[in-house]
Amino acid sequence: QVQLVESGGGLVQPGGSLRLSCQASGFTFSSAAMSWYRQVPGKERELVATITSTGGSTNYADSVKGRFNISRDNAKNTVYLQMNSLKFEDTAVYHCYADWWGPRKYRSWGQGTQVTVSS
Repeated sequence: QVQLVESGGGLVQPGGSLRLSCQASGFTFSSAAMSWYRQVPGKERELVATITSTGGSTNYADSVKGRFNISRDNAKNTVYLQMNSLKFEDTAVYHCYADWWGPRKYRSWGQGTQVTVSS
């Protein structure tokens, strides 16, 4: 059974930092591209960052470039999102997302973790 479990969210002041983690199970993690998305009520889910299966390539939304860093540890089946210099507009529910190829394309979402940036 495929599972993605996020952790590390919380309340932080503007300018602060948080590190999100996503623990994966039920599939071959090292074969999956991993992403972080975020969603604010009433808005579409936004892609924040993506990392390839080997970790050799990453991509970021323009709004987080230079502030966020996505990384992965394939030995621990975990992907991370280090968020620095947080802004009010980073407040959202952050979701982990995995996609990988088998006989077909597979996709899975985590339940999300709330990040609130507030003074």
